[in-house]
Parts: sequence; C-alpha cells; structure tokens
Amino acid sequence: MTMDATLAGHLQELRRGTVVVASLMVLREPGYGYSLLETLSGAGFEVEANTLYPLLRRLEAQGLLTSEWNTDEARPRKFYRTTEQGDALADTLTTEWSRLGKAITDLDTTTGSKK
Repeated sequence: MTMDATLAGHLQELRRGTVVVASLMVLREPGYGYSLLETLSGAGFEVEANTLYPLLRRLEAQGLLTSEWNTDEARPRKFYRTTEQGDALADTLTTEWSRLGKAITDLDTTTGSKK
C-alpha cells in the first residue's frame, strides 16, 4: 500500500463520521438530499450523492431522521428532518467533537509536535 493510498483511507475514515454529525446538524431544519449535498459541499465536506443518500436512509432506519415527500412542485422531493433522538445525538456528537479537538490540540502542544 502506498502512502497516498494509506492517507486516502485514513481521510475517508475521518470524513465518514464528520458527515454524520454535519448532516444531523443541518437537518435540524427540513431539507432534501440535494440541498444537503450543496450545503455540506459549501461548508467544505467532500461527500458524493452515492454516499449521502444511503447514509440518510440508514439514519432514518436508526430513528435519527424522519422524512416526508413534498409533491407540491413538479418533481416530488423527499425532505428529511432530525427526530428528537437525532437532535440529542447531534448535541452529544458535537460536544464530543469539541472535546476531542481540544485533546488533539493539547497533545500537539504538550508533545511539541514536529512539523
């Protein structure tokens, strides 16, 4: 395995969890898949539709999102929104994210990271 492949694999693992947290945060307000893709992309999250839509279905199956179809427009759209459990998980995950970020910064500071 080359260093590029190793790096790519680790970056993918790191991003996987962040997309879950970001999606739950954004979907506290109702939104549909494509708008979520645009919002995440605009915020710097690299995620493809073929990754996001299965994630949305999984989060819904876990009871973290709810969905409904809006048929008011020419093309029906499925809107997602966090459930109470999804909101609670988003809060817990963002708190943990902050704690871990501080821990990483503290490690970097105390170990005199070699750059």
